[in-house]
Amino acid sequence: MSQQGPILLVASARRPSFGATLDVARLFPVIETEWADAARAVEQVQPAAVLVATSANDQSRLAELATRVTARQPYLPVIAVDPTIPLPDNVIPFFRGQILQTPSGADRLAARLRAALRVRSLHATVMRRLVPATPMTLSHIDPARDATVLLVGRGGAYPTLSVALGERSGLVGALSIEAAAKHLNSRDIDGMVLGEGFSPRVIDAFLTVLAEDARFRNLPVVVTAGDLAPAYDLPNLEMVSGDAALVVATVLPLLRQHAFEAQLSRTLKAIDAEGLVDARTGLLTPAAFERDFASAIYQTQQRGGGLSVARFAFDSEHPRAQFDGARIISRLMRRMDFGAAEEDGSVVVVFAEADLKTAHTIARRLSSVMRHTSHGKRDARSEPTISVATLLPNDSAKSLRSRLQDDAQRAAS
Repeated sequence: MSQQGPILLVASARRPSFGATLDVARLFPVIETEWADAARAVEQVQPAAVLVATSANDQSRLAELATRVTARQPYLPVIAVDPTIPLPDNVIPFFRGQILQTPSGADRLAARLRAALRVRSLHATVMRRLVPATPMTLSHIDPARDATVLLVGRGGAYPTLSVALGERSGLVGALSIEAAAKHLNSRDIDGMVLGEGFSPRVIDAFLTVLAEDARFRNLPVVVTAGDLAPAYDLPNLEMVSGDAALVVATVLPLLRQHAFEAQLSRTLKAIDAEGLVDARTGLLTPAAFERDFASAIYQTQQRGGGLSVARFAFDSEHPRAQFDGARIISRLMRRMDFGAAEEDGSVVVVFAEADLKTAHTIARRLSSVMRHTSHGKRDARSEPTISVATLLPNDSAKSLRSRLQDDAQRAAS
């Protein structure tokens, strides 16, 4: 990957020891500045990334720097190395001494930096292709609305971590490694916290599998228990031994960055689809859905076969539930099926070549995946109310939707 600009290194006085990491990794040019000039240097130098060394006196200056960079285009990552103060939500922490592994901490820092630069490069690509130009920045990402963290564990700290993480993002819980693997394969996960209840050998095997799968190599992973010896090709891996607040503070910036990367990837797919795909959900836009729906009904009636439609109605008090449900449906539905998120908080999906019984089976399977996601402080679940209707010989798109709506009203009553 080509260098996108200079690396800005911010420290209070002399050059910090991790500065040599950049030389070894050949990440240059490196421009050094003190905290008093950091904000001005960002404007003048236009860096590709910022690395900071913090002390107890730098909290207000770091907050100012974080505010300045959060709305920049393209994305400007800020990484705090061995932070000693609370960090803003858009500043990524990196702890050199927390994981006993090779490659060394220096190599890990370079890998963390390169992973962040890939997100910046993706953002630049989206900016170049998005017509008309639309602001799209990290500041638009709210973890509580846009990100999902997978919490894996079964120890005494699990309930506390569940509450702390659930207050800041969508949350999926897993009590076993096998359940965690199923969630990773069936839904979009933006980060993972691996808690207590597993032996070092099990954790080692799980992390090794993640590192070998290209889909999860850049996934943020925070391990809260166990000493790790082997090397893992996971640039966003951290080990945190502390209370739930420290775990959340460590994973949240990485979670937000990953959610931003996922949104950028969906936006590129939407651009490739010439605006027919909703970048937030991965489903069709409502207008594109209505056109395809009418066309599918006409072709089915002309050529024969079956067609069914399902409506997933979510709790209107928890709009995040519709978003998660739409993303799960987009990921798991069959290639010949299509759907859209509706303004009333529901998701409608068309199942091609499916009779009523088959459609019910598919809908129940999709709903069972949604059941394990919680939102907010009160553990509100995203399991929807499902209604299904199948195409009759004299149906139109309007009559089929009307019958589906009537079924939904009966199911809700």
